[in-house]
Amino acid sequence: MTGSTPFVMSTLAETAARFDRLEAQAQLLTAEFRRHGFELVAPAIIQPASLLLDVIGEDLRARTYVFTDQDGVELCLRPDLTVPTCRLYLERHPDATVAARYCYNGPAFRYRPLDAPKGNPREFRQAGLESFALNDPGAADAEIVSLTMSAVRAAGLDGIALKLGDVGLLSALLDGIAMPERWRQRLRHQFWRPDAFRAELKRMTTAPDAAARQIPKTLADTLDPAKPERATEIVATYLEKSGQDVQGVRTVDEISAGVLATLADAHAKPLPAAQADLIDRVIAIRAPAREATTRIADTVRGTHVKIAPALDAFGDRLQRIAAAGIDLSAATFAADFGRKFEYYTGLVFEIEAPTLGRNNPIAGGGRYDGLLEAVGAPRRVPAVGAAIYTERLLTAERGED
Repeated sequence: MTGSTPFVMSTLAETAARFDRLEAQAQLLTAEFRRHGFELVAPAIIQPASLLLDVIGEDLRARTYVFTDQDGVELCLRPDLTVPTCRLYLERHPDATVAARYCYNGPAFRYRPLDAPKGNPREFRQAGLESFALNDPGAADAEIVSLTMSAVRAAGLDGIALKLGDVGLLSALLDGIAMPERWRQRLRHQFWRPDAFRAELKRMTTAPDAAARQIPKTLADTLDPAKPERATEIVATYLEKSGQDVQGVRTVDEISAGVLATLADAHAKPLPAAQADLIDRVIAIRAPAREATTRIADTVRGTHVKIAPALDAFGDRLQRIAAAGIDLSAATFAADFGRKFEYYTGLVFEIEAPTLGRNNPIAGGGRYDGLLEAVGAPRRVPAVGAAIYTERLLTAERGED
């Protein structure tokens, strides 16, 4: 036996013991979900990369493990379980008309720096639940939030805090302000990055043509915004000649669309300062959850922007969440909260533990009504879900390193 052997064996024993604790905890969580009628499923770990990378958002693309198999097919290790569960649902119900509720427990994989905070391994586990095609979205939202909260508490963690947001409020606000549709798309894309969002907004009000001037002249001169069908071929050729590899980041189609949209700004008029200021003031709102609708309504009052339906929908969600037994007196709302997945369309939430801080939520989720269509459904389908990060839950519960 070498001098290092006892250390190795001890480490393996500790790892095995911790895995057993994680599994026991996950089984407790999924048992809670199953008790409320959610079917336990096991989506595939290996997923088609092109599909997954198209829908998860640029940040997570850069942290997804992508590889090519011997048949030349580009695959990836799932970075979360929501999209794989959507694919499983569509395999069972291709017309996406059948209401279904699933839960799961399993590993996901994302690149993280070696010095990442506690509870953030590259291979981590999620215990989650997804609800598809229910006719009452408000009731489904309230059920997901309340079940996620009750499951975390059932695992033994108290003192948790609920943070709420609503991507639908931003969409309604942007739809009510006159601007090119491409600008709305950019602002939605940057929504979960507050600093980048405000930088984009400032550019639109001061120098909307600045980005167009940064496009290489050799590329800009060969692109015609009136002929977008040729853009992908032109951009692909340019990238190949310049030796740029976009694998796992953005598709050539996305890059081409972005370049064309940027070129369209070459002669665009700036966004009026008053409209940009309104967006900035709404996005800056942080308040107790029960005060959120009033604060937003007061901010837009007296302007031409009408977002009453979106405010009513958010207020309805709050009432239903409260009726489901969640105490909203300590819940908070942040208008610039959108989470890092770009597929969310409505209510979003996170559950935080004081010991881990705001950057390491115990759980999170929200409504994503456009995701199933992006994955292959024939139409837009109401859907909502959440995931509990069991490593973080165990770390917070036991105070582990």
